Amino acid sequence: VQLQACGGGLVQTGGSLRLSCAASGSTGSGYTWGYGMGWFRQAPGKEREFVAHIDGRGGGTVYGDSVKGRFTISRDGTKNTIYLQMMSLKPEDTAVYYCVALDRMYWIGSTPGHYDYWGQGTEVTVSS
Repeated sequence: VQLQACGGGLVQTGGSLRLSCAASGSTGSGYTWGYGMGWFRQAPGKEREFVAHIDGRGGGTVYGDSVKGRFTISRDGTKNTIYLQMMSLKPEDTAVYYCVALDRMYWIGSTPGHYDYWGQGTEVTVSS
């Protein structure tokens, strides 16, 4: 699976951004669509942090505590693309955001090791 994320940029505190991630290819188990996908982020000097996940079927979602109520993850199944709508952005949201994918349909955990595929990241900077 290849993951291509885009949509990052510079925004002021309180602003919004929408990230997107297009997936292509198949997983090791043969999924060509309908696999779970999500987002992590990594700020300078910090560990990677789970942001959000969406299941490949059924639309079930999971969010990290720091983004609940402000970020919304969604997917367009026909395009194998996911989106992360980020609202009420704060300086602490500044990070490189990574699109990730599972070799299965449903969420199994929120640590980086649970995800099988990683994109190259898109940078989000929130100015104060």
